[in-house]
Amino acid sequence: MTQKFQSIKGFYDILPEATPLWFKLEDTARKILSQYGYHNIRMPVVEPTELFVRSVGEHTDIVEKEMYAWEDALNGDKLTLRPEGTAGCVRAVVEHNLTYNGPQRLWYMGPMFRHENVQKGRQRQFHQIGVEAFGFDGPDVDAEQIVLLARLWQALGIQDVELQINSIGDAAERAQYRETLIGYFEQHADLLDEDAKRRLHNNPLRILDSKNPRMQAMCEAAPKLMDGLGETSRQHFAQLCALLTQSGIAYTINHRLVRGLDYYNRTVFEWVTTKLGAQGTIAGGGRYDTLVERIGGNATPACGFGIGLERVFLLMQEYGVSAQNQPDIYLVNVGELAEQKAFTVAETLRNMGLSVVLHAGGGSFKSQMKKADRSGARYAAIFGDDEAAANEISLKPMLGQGEQARVPFEQILDIVQAG
Repeated sequence: MTQKFQSIKGFYDILPEATPLWFKLEDTARKILSQYGYHNIRMPVVEPTELFVRSVGEHTDIVEKEMYAWEDALNGDKLTLRPEGTAGCVRAVVEHNLTYNGPQRLWYMGPMFRHENVQKGRQRQFHQIGVEAFGFDGPDVDAEQIVLLARLWQALGIQDVELQINSIGDAAERAQYRETLIGYFEQHADLLDEDAKRRLHNNPLRILDSKNPRMQAMCEAAPKLMDGLGETSRQHFAQLCALLTQSGIAYTINHRLVRGLDYYNRTVFEWVTTKLGAQGTIAGGGRYDTLVERIGGNATPACGFGIGLERVFLLMQEYGVSAQNQPDIYLVNVGELAEQKAFTVAETLRNMGLSVVLHAGGGSFKSQMKKADRSGARYAAIFGDDEAAANEISLKPMLGQGEQARVPFEQILDIVQAG
């Protein structure tokens, strides 16, 4: 027996029944991003491994245990399927000197790859929309991106999502806090799980993000980075909060929010929901003012975020958001003359701007009408020998009320648009 193949664990097919809702999500995002002046950029899914080590951080979960990385057998290059989009976008900005003529607002969409435990809303190939702004150092762009996301949730019919924000300061402030945090956790070493012990000296801020119930009280009582911020970082955060309040955006300051990647500084934020279990973060981001310089560019302030599309899709389903991608017309053709002309008739209708499914493969009138009904088309266009001889067509409404009527071709568009 010939081997029957299945998709790899964590890599899944998006079937036609689901794609209309995906289109709605993607098209809505495109429209809103355009409203805010963001321009699309498209990067490769494969990048040099060192790009992620240098940007994401050598001691992050992504680099240590989640990347799909390999050595190219043909030339020895060390390559990685992108686990996130910001690093590749920054690489493209630096490589093509995109900020030469001034600041840039960019966005991209596509698959990312991480070798994680597969759960609801978490796949090994997943999809993100990423948004990045380069050359803006004020909190107004931080606020702009958060408000943009609020507008997106509203447009998608998503409710009950909470905005959490924090400031993790600049590099020197964070370095000082890091030493304070290590000392605090060492005093509570008996409460640390194995993962926290592993992180203690190379990435102690991530311990604050732990979901271990036994560690929650200890993490909650940990010193707050906010208390050690300098005046510049404090003012930046205060101005961000003021802009959000001015925009009517409710938020919670979460002192344990640090995000999982090394390149962040100052503002970090997440939009979270309680509707998806453990995978509650549907979008997250913040500032990364040192990353462009870190990977070879000139010092450039930057801010961005990523949206987990699978999670947003699940949330849309949770709230009963629906979408359809149904044709205007299913063209039924019965009779020798009708079959000869049906192909041209379908093209004529498409030239009018209508979406048309042409029945193919023959069959009785009854069987064709059943397929017209299953297609979800708004109208069945019945084209028989009589209609072909008279250059007319019979339109039968398939959804709701209405009688079948035989009409000239020039009236079809008006009838379908009015219906």
